[in-house]
Amino acid sequence: MSFSVTVLGTATPHPLPGRACSGYLLAAGDTRVWVDAGPGSLANLQRHTSLPQLDAIWISHLHVDHCADLLGAFYALAYGGLEVTAPIPLYAPAGLLGRLAGFFDRPDMADRLAPHLALHELHDGHRVTVGGLELRAAAVRHDIEAYGLRAEYAGAALTFSGDTGPCAALDALADGADLLLCEAESDRWDSDAPQGHHTPEDTGALAARARVGRLLVTHVGPTLTPEAATARAAAAFGGPTECARENETHVVR
Repeated sequence: MSFSVTVLGTATPHPLPGRACSGYLLAAGDTRVWVDAGPGSLANLQRHTSLPQLDAIWISHLHVDHCADLLGAFYALAYGGLEVTAPIPLYAPAGLLGRLAGFFDRPDMADRLAPHLALHELHDGHRVTVGGLELRAAAVRHDIEAYGLRAEYAGAALTFSGDTGPCAALDALADGADLLLCEAESDRWDSDAPQGHHTPEDTGALAARARVGRLLVTHVGPTLTPEAATARAAAAFGGPTECARENETHVVR
């Protein structure tokens, strides 16, 4: 029974050549879940699966670099011939429907989505089972509504930070996880900043505190290189640490 995560995008705050924005594909047995839909991640998703093969889509928060490719996904399903036998469950924070309606200038957006995507609003403590995959959300520290994710399958656990500063809720999600997929956006921590992000040292410290098996560093900001951020996180963690790279697959356990 295999459980893996494939990296679809790591860039922030905009895509770069060869680097899409936030996106990941969870594969657990026959179950497939697209986590975050940043610009460029839909193209990479189709290297590994197709939209009709997805069992769910999960969006951590509504910043553009985490959700903009939902626009392309809707177009692909509505007009691109990628038909689904049933609407794909879409788990996202409140407000997504309004944003889509505003972008398409269609007040009837709920009706237009309904044949393709079934929207479910996330909340703190949200739990859902998708195939054999158990998904749990926790509200984390960011400047808009945002959720971390813990995914469990056949006794193995992956935690995804989404975008957040260090917080007790993320510590709880990460506790004992086999793989921690965590952002390291900030070069330095500013406790007065309204938004929440991790420095590489925060990321490594979280991994050590939570006693995770392995750390996968992602979503590194433009003032750092992914390699430098990963090295700094590894020094703080002291355990197995890797840099997330597009289209690489990591077995959770």
